[in-house]
Amino acid sequence: MNIEVTPLPGIGIRKEFELCGSRRRVGVIDPKDGSIDLLIGRVGNPDASEQIPMSGPEAAVLANLLGAPQLMAQLDDEHRELTGLATRQLPLRAGSPYDGRPLGDTQMRTRTTTSIVAVMRAGHVLPSPSPDFVLTAGDMLVVVGTVDGLTAAGRILTDG
Repeated sequence: MNIEVTPLPGIGIRKEFELCGSRRRVGVIDPKDGSIDLLIGRVGNPDASEQIPMSGPEAAVLANLLGAPQLMAQLDDEHRELTGLATRQLPLRAGSPYDGRPLGDTQMRTRTTTSIVAVMRAGHVLPSPSPDFVLTAGDMLVVVGTVDGLTAAGRILTDG
């Protein structure tokens, strides 16, 4: 799949690609001001694209929606042959006792025998977070362990 990158002098960068077999294009305009616009259009007429302005948090949510299933599918494929091992996404919600605290404070591995293998934040996957990684409400933690361990991990993130 080819991504076309077009500099927009004084504005930023336009990045888009063609959806397979649909004659439609999807992309973003990444302005220098930190905002982002989602683009949806037709092949051969880039000027007629619908441009949808998105706030930073909206773009992050969309990126998480698009990136999370791919990461989870990859982890599931890799663990498919390991009996008793499961992968789950656990959200860190506002009000969690660990919002704003280092990952190590959860003592997750000691308390549940699960491992936090990645954190998805603002559309970015942060692999292998260290114990001093500070958690933030809205983070999606990718956790690997037994089904019982994953259930316990979810309770810890919610209740402490």
